[in-house]
Amino acid sequence: MSAVIAYIGLGSNQEDPARQLQSAFAGLSRLRESRLLRHSGIYRSAPWGVAEQPDFLNAVAELETRLSARELLDGLLDIERQAGRRREGPRWGPRSIDLDLLVYAGCHIDEDGLAIPHPRMAERAFVLLPLAELAPSLEVPGIGVVARLLEGIDATACTRLD
Repeated sequence: MSAVIAYIGLGSNQEDPARQLQSAFAGLSRLRESRLLRHSGIYRSAPWGVAEQPDFLNAVAELETRLSARELLDGLLDIERQAGRRREGPRWGPRSIDLDLLVYAGCHIDEDGLAIPHPRMAERAFVLLPLAELAPSLEVPGIGVVARLLEGIDATACTRLD
């Protein structure tokens, strides 16, 4: 398989979130048949879904990979497990690390446990702001261009940290 570009959303609001993100970047750089090209800055955002929890730190990573979308998703889940992520409790509750496969090679995939592009990414400033740093003109299949999507949402609860 030839190499493709994938964008990964990262988020954490537990167990030293800044360290969790750095550890996840390191995990992405070690994925087989993949290369971490770059990542966005870190953003602080209000929690999504369950309000009574700490703010999140978020970022997006750009990855070049020869893995299939399913293999890449499995690799992301492995990184989460290694970081101590447990998938229990509320769906949008607190977490040590969350890695979402946002976009994979311009593909539209809807399979059991795998939806690409990420179905709610166009609603989320904590995804679109860091993604726009890396690829503002990216056409997200079936959704639109990142910069235009960002114009249509309220991003006031999401700020870049320096």
